[in-house]
Amino acid sequence: MDYGKLTLRLDCILREKGISKNRICKDLDIPRTNFNRYCRNDFQRMDALFLCKLCWYLNVGIEELLEYDRPE
Repeated sequence: MDYGKLTLRLDCILREKGISKNRICKDLDIPRTNFNRYCRNDFQRMDALFLCKLCWYLNVGIEELLEYDRPE
């Protein structure tokens, strides 16, 4: 059954705020390869602490960070 998918809007938010991937990875101590997978939306699960770190760092709500695409 298709339940839809979640999309992280990381690339868009980083562009809007003028933050580089290198900077956020360094500031939050996140491996760049893992972060790139999240930017490409190539993930199976998301860590709650990681999402909290991103919301705090980017000063956004979870609803701005995540999009839910409901299937037709």
